[in-house]
Amino acid sequence: VQLQASGGGLVQAGDSLTLSCTLSGGTFSSYAAGWFRQAPGKERELVAATVWAGTRKYYADFAKGRFAISKDNGKNMQSLQMTSLKPEDTAVYYCAASSDPYGLGPRDYDYWGQGTLVTSPA
Repeated sequence: VQLQASGGGLVQAGDSLTLSCTLSGGTFSSYAAGWFRQAPGKERELVAATVWAGTRKYYADFAKGRFAISKDNGKNMQSLQMTSLKPEDTAVYYCAASSDPYGLGPRDYDYWGQGTLVTSPA
């Protein structure tokens, strides 16, 4: 299984950005799917996840109301729509897939994309 994330970039505070991730060598329907981020000097943290065979979506507190995760099993893709971006959202964002149906922590995830950088300067 391989994951390829894209869509990162340099944005102004308040702007929107959509990250995309494609999965090859498997099917997204078989996995819980998540987005994580890691800022310089900080631990990797969950942003949002689609779990329980896509029936539930989980968001970190900082993502609630601003970010939206979606998964298209037919296209083997997942996306993360981010709005009202803030400087503190600056991080490398990772797409990940988990064989744990309720995977919420980094250790629950088996497969990782290469990361895409989102920068929102202060």
